Amino acid sequence: MAKATRILAKMRRGPLDWRIEDFEVVASAYGCAIRRSGGSHVVFTHPGSLEAQSIPAHRPIKPVYVRHFVAWIDSLEEGHGTEEEQD
Repeated sequence: MAKATRILAKMRRGPLDWRIEDFEVVASAYGCAIRRSGGSHVVFTHPGSLEAQSIPAHRPIKPVYVRHFVAWIDSLEEGHGTEEEQD
C-alpha cells in the first residue's frame, strides 16, 4: 500500500507522464478489479462503486484521465458513490 500511496500522491501533484502500470498498482491496492479486454483501454472497477474508469493504455496518458482516476480513488476512500448510498 505504501507504493500505491506514493504514486497517488505524485499523481495529485503532477498529472503528466504516467504509465498504465502505475494506475494498476494504485487500483490493486484499493481492491479494484482490472480488465484488459485486448483493446486499447484498461477498465478499472470496484464492487463499492457504480462507476468504472476506462483509461487508454497508450502513452502519453492525458492529464484528464489521471485527474478522473484520482478523484474516483478519493471517492472510494470516502465511501461516496457506493451502491448502498444510491438506494
